[in-house]
Amino acid sequence: MSGPVLLAIDAGTGSCRAVAFDPAGHQLGIGLREYVHASVPGVPGSQVFDTTTNWRLICDCIGEAMAHAGCSANDVVAVSATSMREGIVLYDAAGEVLFACPNVDSRAGAEAADLVASGAAQKIYELAGDWVSITSPARLRWLARHEPGVLAATRHLGMLGDWILYRLCGTFVTDPSLGSSSGMFDLSTRGWSPEVVELCGLDPQIVPEVVQPGTVVGALTASAAEQTGLAVGTPVVAGGADTQLALTGIGVNEPGAFTVVGGSFWQSTLLCDAALLDPEMRLRTLCHSEPGRWMIEGIGFYCGMVMRWFREAFCELEVGEAAASGADVYALLERQAVRMAPGSNGVVAIFSNLMQSNHWVHASPALIGFDVSDPRSARASCLRAIEESAAYVARGHCAILQEVSGTEMSEVVFTGGAAKGTLWPEILADVLGVPVRIPKVKESTALGAALYAGVGAGLWDDAAAVGAELSVFERELTPDLDRRSRYEELFQIWGAIYRHELELVEKGLTRPFWRPAEVPEVSPQLGGHDPNRRIHA
Repeated sequence: MSGPVLLAIDAGTGSCRAVAFDPAGHQLGIGLREYVHASVPGVPGSQVFDTTTNWRLICDCIGEAMAHAGCSANDVVAVSATSMREGIVLYDAAGEVLFACPNVDSRAGAEAADLVASGAAQKIYELAGDWVSITSPARLRWLARHEPGVLAATRHLGMLGDWILYRLCGTFVTDPSLGSSSGMFDLSTRGWSPEVVELCGLDPQIVPEVVQPGTVVGALTASAAEQTGLAVGTPVVAGGADTQLALTGIGVNEPGAFTVVGGSFWQSTLLCDAALLDPEMRLRTLCHSEPGRWMIEGIGFYCGMVMRWFREAFCELEVGEAAASGADVYALLERQAVRMAPGSNGVVAIFSNLMQSNHWVHASPALIGFDVSDPRSARASCLRAIEESAAYVARGHCAILQEVSGTEMSEVVFTGGAAKGTLWPEILADVLGVPVRIPKVKESTALGAALYAGVGAGLWDDAAAVGAELSVFERELTPDLDRRSRYEELFQIWGAIYRHELELVEKGLTRPFWRPAEVPEVSPQLGGHDPNRRIHA
């Protein structure tokens, strides 16, 4: 190939990747590495983001993406970054990492409980739009209590996408979309909240400057060039948070647009022109990457990671076949499931619960209802049940989004890795009961980062406008009325089963899939809703 290349680096919950694009939005090459987040022995709920290992994996991804694209370091005119939200990194005065954790770290239970009891959690939600379960205020208090030396030595703080920028050019910055996921922003000003920063016991000088996505924040250092294979001096450009950049990448930037981003987590989102908060504190609100835009969302916990677990645990034959043939392993797994009727031959998957920001507890992972007389269909039943359960969670979140906003959902854009398949988009359309549009480029988060890299490179002025211009939708799925009716019944059945599974967790008989930092016990309700309340689209 010839011509300019825009490089995006994405650190997700379950994997990192680097993706090369041309200015027309065509994906030229990709490198991907999966990773896991180890716990700290003796620290319940802890998960560590291994910056040393994960940086090496990112560098491997860059080399692979460049090789697939057939481009040289000099072809790359700008590089940008994106990441999961909430995860934070603390640095000392020399810029060495002192502490780093991903979004799902939940070690700060007692500290979050203190914030709830004092009323500070409510105030933080009103200012920052998110609860204290997996955001920075409780984690910083945990450090003050358990590792005071780390907090005392901290001179810089940033999010995980900000850490990538720092590794590339040595500059500490954040942007509104990533910064607001810290729980320390004021959504109304789209910047750090002095009140929350003070509540966290931080010197205001520790939090980084807030810049707009598309801002050139530095040039690639000699050290980063040696590690990544990129050229010294390549412009490094601010990107943003993964979900928000996914919307930019598919041209969804107008208020009232519903999107489901299907990655390691599933985000059901609605764009707004004001910082809309859920009065029942079920959902969360963050700044969008574009000025004058905010995003309210419900999160499907680990929906994509569950599929990865199922692949690794039970699908050795398909993994081997995919490796030998070059086929997509998930396409092989869907071959049998696509022939099944809604309901997965009686199997019900219990994984993610509907979001309830201030009390978000998940039942013990389960696949219930096997037909043991038919072992041949077992794996296909499980796979379809997993896909149906993710769609049910999106269904519940979209209902809440409509309730809170007063906006009627007429269609949904579905993007991310889960949108690559044949069956999962079909199930989502049938469960939601509205048309589902699938963009051509599924790596839309990386494309959003590349669009902002293009702004930094001077190729264009407005990433959102270019995203809308370049967006191409490869297909639209219309819900089947009969399957839609059946899925409405199945959704209610799934909810009833989920509530009973939560009761087992409450009694201490089973272990929860995940529980937030401050919740000592489980309320036997689905997503915070009254058990007898039906959720309507």
